[in-house]
Amino acid sequence: MTRTNPTRIAVATLVAGALLSAAGCGMSGGSGGGKEGERTGRVAGEIRFRTLQLKPAFTAYVQGVIDAFEEKYPEVEVKWEDVPGDGYNEKLVADAQAGALPDVVNLSTDSFQLLGDRGMLADVATLDGDSAKEYVPGAWEQFKLPGKGDGVYAYPWYVTPEILTYNRELFEKAGLDPAKPPTSVEQFFDYAEQIAARSGGRYSAFMADPKGRLPGDWQKMGVPILNAQQDRFTFDTDQAVAWVERMKDLYAKGAMPKESLLKSDDINQLYGNGRIVFGPGSPGFVKDIKQNAPQVYANTHVAGAVTGKLGHIGIYAQSLGIRRDTKHLDAAAEFAKWVTNGPNQVEFSKKATIYPSNAQGLADPRFADRGDGKDAETLARAIGAEQLKTAALDANTPVQWTNQVGDAVVREVQKAIKGEQDARTAVRKAQEEADKLLAGAVKK
Repeated sequence: MTRTNPTRIAVATLVAGALLSAAGCGMSGGSGGGKEGERTGRVAGEIRFRTLQLKPAFTAYVQGVIDAFEEKYPEVEVKWEDVPGDGYNEKLVADAQAGALPDVVNLSTDSFQLLGDRGMLADVATLDGDSAKEYVPGAWEQFKLPGKGDGVYAYPWYVTPEILTYNRELFEKAGLDPAKPPTSVEQFFDYAEQIAARSGGRYSAFMADPKGRLPGDWQKMGVPILNAQQDRFTFDTDQAVAWVERMKDLYAKGAMPKESLLKSDDINQLYGNGRIVFGPGSPGFVKDIKQNAPQVYANTHVAGAVTGKLGHIGIYAQSLGIRRDTKHLDAAAEFAKWVTNGPNQVEFSKKATIYPSNAQGLADPRFADRGDGKDAETLARAIGAEQLKTAALDANTPVQWTNQVGDAVVREVQKAIKGEQDARTAVRKAQEEADKLLAGAVKK
């Protein structure tokens, strides 16, 4: 389990690969063609459980959860396998083709579509419809699929909300009030412009790389990403053009490190060295700064994420999918619910900077505790938990915005920011390329 960036696009690198390339692998057979598993009323049998990159850091925790389940259901044996992040998506494809998917498998909001679209995952909403009320709505809805109604194809597991982190000392040096952080994309850019004007080149406001900001910024501004049928992109709007023009202007004025446009700098290091005002919007980042840059941590403030016109935030979620043709559906379903129940998710959150998707878990007092209001890590946990209550599906990156689509959009936007083409041309060409990729995925 790794987390390096506040946005879903960056977070998704821990499991999500290229949906388009996977679609081209011919995933029409495998477990999707098997008979759908049926409940027997007996929780028994041997099931395979796959997680992503949890060993060795969380071995004791996960094994403890398994042991407790097997004690409750002595006729069940859980075979746990943990795999590294590199090549995870390819392994999913290969196992799906070979009919070798585990009974319960760790999936992200990206990778679950690889299997769900091809009928390889059980619909847990049909299987266990009463479970919906047990999870945060925004997390439960993450695992619906376009065009498949109210079906939900995985149980939500641990989640990560977006927050705002910033250096109070640099904020004040720029003439800004730390008690009044930005709340919209437009205001965020206004603050960045003032920071650039006052810093004299000594520090910047935020990182330039558009991949970390799109499509999130556009969604927060109210830019429509997809049409009603969700089969064409619609972000070629005056608002999106204005965003690109503003980014170009801010880049020229020094609001972003010049080198951060084309390569992924270590934002933790830049923030830890006092070179950038806004850090990643991740609660885990706050913990990292506390450990690695205590002086900067002492000046770190946290606030609710920029929300814009949507008024709520998106989240990044991990989940547990159930193989559709599992031979032991009762055991697989009960185990997935066991791993994702309130107490187990709260315990996990004490060992990692994650949040429960389970509503009961999120209601645990530790997530409301703000301490004395001065410790950034404690505040980040409370602020993130509060925002999760209003997280919603339409604030998240749509599944159609694959890594390839994101790369295609970013290439055109980068050219405009550097002054190599005008903003309107960049947005138009970006949408054209995105639509080609989307159409190609549908045909496959």
